Amino acid sequence: MTQPIALQLYTVRDQLARDFEGTIRRVAEIGYAGVETAHFPEGVSPAAAKALFVELGLTVCAAHAPLPLGEEGAAVLARMAVLGTERLVCAWLPPNEYATLGAAYRACDRLNQAAAVCAANGLRLGVHNHWFEFQPLGDSGVRPYEIWLERLDPRIFFELDAYWAEVGGVAPLTALERFGPRVELLHVKDGPAGSTQDDMTAVGTGALDYTAIIPAATAAEWLIVELDHCATDMLAAIEQSYRYLVDKGLGHGRA
Repeated sequence: MTQPIALQLYTVRDQLARDFEGTIRRVAEIGYAGVETAHFPEGVSPAAAKALFVELGLTVCAAHAPLPLGEEGAAVLARMAVLGTERLVCAWLPPNEYATLGAAYRACDRLNQAAAVCAANGLRLGVHNHWFEFQPLGDSGVRPYEIWLERLDPRIFFELDAYWAEVGGVAPLTALERFGPRVELLHVKDGPAGSTQDDMTAVGTGALDYTAIIPAATAAEWLIVELDHCATDMLAAIEQSYRYLVDKGLGHGRA
């Protein structure tokens, strides 16, 4: 049984800003089974977005959101309740928070604190990687993702971004082996994977071999297409990415 395919809405942020409803309807027409939310454009409330998702049969498989800590914690929790997903994903902690061993330890402490808040509110916290968590810290040779494995609360799951792992110097298959069953979500993107500045391309047209990566992600419940930026038209690229995954038997859309 293949995993359902979702789209990380950050991918189409420019299109959403111009025409939120029309873009979401296009995502549904392509066949995507779900969406992973990020920030909504000005004038679009989480409640209105959720109503549109429900109308179109799109599952909100997860939400990228700030950590539910400090002054904005209550607002984050309220937004999660409206969206109706239990998975809150920390999409980004800046590179300076992983610049030294001490900084990485402190980042883990914050994530663990957030995980406890999530658990107390019926949510589960996940962590999404970029390239820098897979690069060695100075002369130590330790990579931040290894610190995650050592110090993060075991309740925290991983949203492995296979492309960024490759750019960071760790083969996605190696990352999957190390993370094991904690990879509940797999971010699927493609491109040259030579540097952080490369334009991405539709899934199946770049350097990553998803015919090997996806079958190895045995614990992943969703495949989530995400293109941070693209060398071609974005809407065409997300359709091509979806078609590749379905045609190769790697994932499925709405029933």
